[in-house]
Amino acid sequence: MSRSAAHESSARPAPASLGQPERRVDGPVKVTGKALYTADRHMPGELVARFLPSPEVHARIVDIDVTRAAVAPGVHAVITGRDIGPLRMGRQLQDWPVLAFERVRFVGEHVAAVAAETAEAAEAALALIHVDYEKLPAILDPQAALAPDAIVLHPSAADYVYLAGARPPIPHPNVQGHRVITKGAADLEPIFAAAAHVFEHRFTVPPLHAGYLEPHATLVWIDDEDQIHVVTPNKAPFNLRSQMSQALGIPSERIVIEVPHVGGDFGGKGLTIDEYACLFLAQKTGRPIRAVTSPSDDLAYLNPRHAALIRLRTAVDADGRFLAHDARVLLDGGAYAAAKPLPNLTLSGASNTLPAYAIPNVRIEITVAYTNHAPAGHVRAPGEVQALFAGESHVDEIARALGRDPLQFRLLNAVRGTDTGLDGTRFHEPRAVEVLETIRREASWEESLPDGAGRGVALCVRHIGGGKSGLRVRCSPDGRIRVVTGAPDQGGGVATVIQRVMAAELLIPEASIEVVHGSTAEAPFDSGVGASRATHLASRAATQAAMQLIDELEERAEPRLGHRVDFEAGYFVDPDGHRLAFDEIAAVAIPDGFEFTAMYEAAVHAEDEPAYYSFSGYSIEVEVDRETGMVRVRDALLVADVGAVINPVAHRGQLLGGFAFGIGAALTEELVRADGQVVTANFGDMRLPVANDVPPLRIVELPTSLGPGAFGAKMAGELSNTAVAPAIANAVRDAVAVRVTSLPIKPEAVLRGLLGG
Repeated sequence: MSRSAAHESSARPAPASLGQPERRVDGPVKVTGKALYTADRHMPGELVARFLPSPEVHARIVDIDVTRAAVAPGVHAVITGRDIGPLRMGRQLQDWPVLAFERVRFVGEHVAAVAAETAEAAEAALALIHVDYEKLPAILDPQAALAPDAIVLHPSAADYVYLAGARPPIPHPNVQGHRVITKGAADLEPIFAAAAHVFEHRFTVPPLHAGYLEPHATLVWIDDEDQIHVVTPNKAPFNLRSQMSQALGIPSERIVIEVPHVGGDFGGKGLTIDEYACLFLAQKTGRPIRAVTSPSDDLAYLNPRHAALIRLRTAVDADGRFLAHDARVLLDGGAYAAAKPLPNLTLSGASNTLPAYAIPNVRIEITVAYTNHAPAGHVRAPGEVQALFAGESHVDEIARALGRDPLQFRLLNAVRGTDTGLDGTRFHEPRAVEVLETIRREASWEESLPDGAGRGVALCVRHIGGGKSGLRVRCSPDGRIRVVTGAPDQGGGVATVIQRVMAAELLIPEASIEVVHGSTAEAPFDSGVGASRATHLASRAATQAAMQLIDELEERAEPRLGHRVDFEAGYFVDPDGHRLAFDEIAAVAIPDGFEFTAMYEAAVHAEDEPAYYSFSGYSIEVEVDRETGMVRVRDALLVADVGAVINPVAHRGQLLGGFAFGIGAALTEELVRADGQVVTANFGDMRLPVANDVPPLRIVELPTSLGPGAFGAKMAGELSNTAVAPAIANAVRDAVAVRVTSLPIKPEAVLRGLLGG
C-alpha cells in the first residue's frame, strides 16, 4: 500500500507547528501595497468598457439607436443585445442575457456596451444612446409572482440552457427553483391535530449586499493563437470557464481564467457577469477590454442576498419535545436565477430553520420566485441567515409560551447520539449539547440582569463542503518545493493552509515551500472557494501531495543508494539507522527535479452514513433604551465546535469577522429598494457596520479531531455569522418582552412593540 493510501485512514493529531501563528503567504504583498487586484491589471492597447443600465423595472425594448454613440470621439465599438442575440449566462440555469434582448427585467440591467479609449469617452457615448421602452407590468413581491393570474416574467424559459441536464419541474412559471424536504410521516396534519401544542410564526428578512470593498472588474483579451484570456475576481475560475464554454459554444481549452488577489467575497463573487460582453467587444475591436464597476453599481444590481418570507409551524408534546415541523420558505430570486449553482436552483441554507434539533417529522418547502428586482445571489452562508433567524426566534417563542428556560428547552430538544437532522442526515459527533452546556457555564446563564437588559441564546449547525482540488507540485534537487493551486484566495488564507500542511507533513520549514495561484491553464482543477469547503479541500490536497512526494523520493532513492530508505520523523532512514534530511535525499533521488499533480476529491456520503458538521452557539446580552428603542450589545459569547486549526490567526479572524458580519445583518444593514430600484447606493446609506458598531466578542472553542480536513480540520468562515441576529432578537425579547420578526432590528420596531403597536 502506498503511503498516501495508508495515510487516508489514519487519525493523527495536529502537529505542534500548527499551533504557532502563521506567516501568511500573501501577507507581505498586501501590507506593502504590492498585491495586484483585477482592477490593477492592464494590457497594452486596452480599451475601457462601460455599460448602459436600464432605468426601467420591466419593459419591452422597442428600439435602440446607437448611431451617435458609435461615431463619438474615442469610441471603437458599441454593441447591444440585437448584435449578439439571446446569449445567456448562468452558473446552473443560463437565463440572464449578456445584454438585454427584447426586454429588460430590472433596473440596472445592461442594455448596451461601449468600448472607448477612456472611461470619460465611454461615459459620454452612453449618454448618446437612445432607447425606446414600452413599460410592462412589474412584479416586486414574490407572493404576487406566484398568484395564478400573475404575468409570466420569462415566457421563453423553455429555451434556457440548464447545465445539469433536464431542469426539474416547477409548480409555477414564475418559480426559479423549488425543493421539498421531508422526514418521517408523509402527512403531518394528523400529528399537528393531536399535538399538545402547536406554534406558528412568520418572519421576514430583507435583501443585503455582501459588503466586499473590491468592486467587480474584468480584463479580457484574445491572443495571437486565438486563446481567450479573462482576468476576473470570480472565486470559482474553473466553473466560470465551463459556463462560458457552454454559453459561447467554445471549447474550454480556448478559455484561460486568471484570478488575482480577491478583495473580499463573503459569498458574492461566485457570479461575475461582465466577462461575456467584454469578450464580444474584444472580438469586435481586436483590442483588450477592461471594465471596472463602481461601488454604487455593485450595490444596485450585483448579487444581493435573497429577501425572504418564512412561515414556521411546530408541534410540541406535553413534555415540551418537538413532534413535527413544517416550514415554508419563500425567497425573492430577482429577475434571473443565474447566480445559483445548485441543481434545484434554491439555497441549501434555506432549509436550516431548526437544524440542530431532533424532530421526527419534517416538511420544508423552499420556493424561489422570479421578480423584477436585481438578480439575487449568494451571501455568506446563503439562505441560512434568513432561515436561522426565523427558526431560533421561533424556538425562543415556543419556550417562553411553555414557561421554559430558553437554553434548557434547547437542551431538551437538541440532537445527540444517533439523532438525525431535518433531512435525515446523520452527524459525526453531534455537539449541540456540549455547545449549550458551555454557554450555560461561560455566560453565567442563571445570573439575573438589570432592568432593560436581556440575554438571548441561539444554536447553529453548519455543513462542511466537499468537492475536488488539485495541486501541481515541483520539487527541486535542493529540497525546495513550488506548489501551484487553482483555488483563489479571497482573504481566507488557502495558500497558507497548503503551505503549512505540506510543511507539517514533510517536517520541513514552511519557507522552503512556495505556493502560487495559477490560471486554469496552469493549475489542476479546483471546485472554487465557497460552501465552507476551502480548508477541507486544500488541506487534504496538500496532504495528498506530501505523501505522493515522500513515496516518490523513497522509490527513486533506492536504486541510487543501493538500499531502501523510509521516511520517519522528518528524516529518510536507511536500514542501518543513518538519517538523511529532506534536502539531502532530494539531491540524491531527483537530481533533475520532479514534478507531479496531486488531486483530492471528497467522498460523497451515502444517505445512511454520517457527515461532518460544525456546531456553534451564541449567548448575547443587550440593553434596550425604552425611550428610543435603541439596542446596544453589552456582552457576546461564541462557543464554536472546531477541528484542527491550521491558520490560528486567520481562524480567529474568521470567527470575529463572522460576528461583525452578523452584527450588521442584525442591527444596521438594509438594502432599501423603492419601485424596484436600490436607494441605499453606498455603504454609508446601507449602514455597513464600522468598528464602533461591533462590541468585543468572547470565543470559547470546543476542539475535536473529527473533521474532514487534514489532521481533522473543519471550517470557520461561515460558522459565526448566522446565529448572531436571532441571539440578539431573543435578547431583546428577554429584556423588554418585544418580539421583532424582521431584520434589521430597528429602534422604531422595538419602540412600536413597547408602545403596543
